[in-house]
Amino acid sequence: MRAIELNGFGGPEVMAWTVTVDPEPGPGEVLVEVVAAGVNRADVLQRRGFYPPPADASTVPGLECAGTIVALGDGVREWRVGDRVCALLSGGGYAELVAVPATQLLPIPDGLDPVAAAGLPEVAATVWSNLVSTAGLRAGELVLIHGGGGGIGTHAIQAARQLGARVAVTAGSDEKLAKCAELGAELLINYKTEDFVTAIADQGGADVILDNMGALYLERNVEALASRGRLVVIGMQGGVSGTLNLATLLRKWGTLHATNVRNRPRTGTGSKAEVIAAVRERLWPLVAAGEVVPVISAELPITEAGRAHELLDSPETFGKIVLRVDQR
Repeated sequence: MRAIELNGFGGPEVMAWTVTVDPEPGPGEVLVEVVAAGVNRADVLQRRGFYPPPADASTVPGLECAGTIVALGDGVREWRVGDRVCALLSGGGYAELVAVPATQLLPIPDGLDPVAAAGLPEVAATVWSNLVSTAGLRAGELVLIHGGGGGIGTHAIQAARQLGARVAVTAGSDEKLAKCAELGAELLINYKTEDFVTAIADQGGADVILDNMGALYLERNVEALASRGRLVVIGMQGGVSGTLNLATLLRKWGTLHATNVRNRPRTGTGSKAEVIAAVRERLWPLVAAGEVVPVISAELPITEAGRAHELLDSPETFGKIVLRVDQR
């Protein structure tokens, strides 16, 4: 098969579309012929040498994909060759073929473009596991979503609204905020011209904050929490080391969580299998009904993976970027 291999670490130029060994599905796994792969910031970090894949994962980038099952490993009973699926991966998505545990598959709903479906598994797993399983977001609560115009942000807005929550978002332009409003956000904060702590304080504080910035926003996020608020840190775009005022956190009876999806175990408590099972049971019916939709900013051929990585930081990008893979 062909796949994106990293020729060292650095800029987009280290990625090469090259011939490599076909993966084989192990026990409990399936082999998927990839139609498209989602692009995530974790892929950029891996390319730069800052986010190595787990020991048992492919070194090929790519944490999600969509395609068709072409082979079954021993013990797989629920799935069949020919099934259209999208998959949560620990790596390997930027390729023509990928082996994935059957417990990390989701069926592509009828009528959903498989290329668009490639942009769902990672954001769905991240949003659902953090907003629901970790933070326990409930109807009527106020959730602040940083980076509302990103792949996770656009999905989180929709999921939170379906849960009956009130949604506040930050974004860097009024144009992006307007699009966030169309998805269901009601409190729109331009972080370049407004102080989100003040804006959220006017609402009584946020019950839940979903944060991709890390150190840069840590202390201000705690200030923005309501009493018994829950801060969930899922990214470090603003750095890895910051200050935390424990007195403020204690006074608010606040809770701080820091999680990711990639390094979760395959099975067991808190595993990828557990997350995908919850997504399939509770979120996937909303996707099938068109109540939660993938927001795709751009579709590029896999040979332009470098360009896709550059687009992640473009102010024009709103939602996900996906890479199309031509059928072999």
